[in-house]
Parts: sequence; structure tokens; C-alpha cells
Amino acid sequence: MTDQVRTVLITGAGAGLGQRLAALLAERGLAVALADVSAPGLERTLKLLPADASAIAITSDLTADGAPAAAVKQVVDAFGRLDILINNAGYGAIEPFLGMTAALWHKTLSINLVALAMMTAAAGEVMRDQRSGRIVNITSPASRMALPNYTAYAASKAGVDAVTRAAALALAPFGVLVNSLAPGMMDTEMQRSTELDLARIEGRSDVEAFLDERTRRVPLGRRAEIDEVAAGVLWLALDAPPYVTAERLNLSGGLDRD
Repeated sequence: MTDQVRTVLITGAGAGLGQRLAALLAERGLAVALADVSAPGLERTLKLLPADASAIAITSDLTADGAPAAAVKQVVDAFGRLDILINNAGYGAIEPFLGMTAALWHKTLSINLVALAMMTAAAGEVMRDQRSGRIVNITSPASRMALPNYTAYAASKAGVDAVTRAAALALAPFGVLVNSLAPGMMDTEMQRSTELDLARIEGRSDVEAFLDERTRRVPLGRRAEIDEVAAGVLWLALDAPPYVTAERLNLSGGLDRD
């Protein structure tokens, strides 16, 4: 690493965890590139950054052909380098197993897996030439669970785990670290909408009781705070020893116990 300001590219930066990560990393003095399909979401995130933050917003559908490479190029053109990639963009929707549609599978895999893999490869090329860099992929406890009403999402996150391991080995000779983090249940818009759909499909009219039951499945007995999950991502992105790669950090309150 040189004396230059470190740069980070965060996908899914228009809301939730990505938005919080952008603010925290800007506070740590990094130049931040924010990528999201939602321009209004990016505008809201920009307003949360310190006044003196160095930041760019990239409104992009990362599932489009060439979009990941174009986003990485924008970062390098703006800041001269790319030190950290956080693959945070994600999508999940509920469909009963016997009523699954190809359309949902295509959308879920395109966003959660294909775009992530292409982002990792595009950033990896830059980091290979720099001989340094860190990539953090957001996975999920779902990748190891049997979820009949959430199968496309679970499968996509199992794919993220596979990409993480493969990328870690491919980039290890160049000093680039690739790891993943599996958050537990967080109070985000995606979590809330998913659970409402789950309650509907399972015929649960008392949504609060349904949510309480799900929370009690967590060994620590509560849901994750976004800042707790963000702290784990920041550790992998900035502070983890440079011998940590191809690892999965479970930050799920014990829900993911393996």
C-alpha cells in the first residue's frame, strides 16, 4: 500500500448496509465510490458522508453486459487506484418451492452471483497490477440452510461462497485478499419485505408473533444491528491481518454455527 488515499467501491450503496458502510469508510478517510441501480438512493447516501469526503456515485445496473468493468474503470479514472471492493448489492424474493419461476431465478442469480463474480474479476485485474487489494463479499447463512420458499436466494449465496474461495486462490499470488461475511437478520428494507412475504406464504396472520419466532431461532436471542455487521466488514476490508484470505466470517449471532 502506498501513501495515497485508499479507495473503496461499494455496490448496493444506496440503502441499508451499503449506505452505512459508505459513511463509516468515508469517516475513516477513504475515497468512496458508491454503486447502485437507484440514483435517488445514491443521493441520499452522499448526503450522509462527511462534508470533506472524496466520493463519486455510479448509477448502474451491474447485471448489464460490461457494467462491472465500466464501474471499476470509473473508480480508477477518478481516484487512480482501487484498494477495496465490497460486493454488497443483493436481491431476494419469496416463492414457494413448487411455485418457483425461472424469472425469479434469473434475476436473483444475475444480481447476487453473476454481477458479483464479474465485479470481482474486474476489480481483481486492477488489484493484481497494484499487487495489493481486498475484496469482501456479502454472503448469508441462507447458503447453508434448507429454505424451500427462498431457494433461489440460498443458492445464489452458496454461489457467492464458491466465487469467494476461487477468487481468493486466483488472486493470492498477487497479494490480494478475498473474504466473505455472512450477516444475521438485520433490520433492513430487504429483510422486512422478505419476512412479510414469508409470513403471507406460510399463512401467518400474526406477523409480530411470526417475527418473534424467527428472532428466537438466533442463539443470541436478538437481531443484528447494522453497525455490528458493518464493523465486521470494516475489519475484513481494513484491519484483518494480511494472512486472512478465502475465509467466511459468520456474524449471525450464532445462527450460522459451522
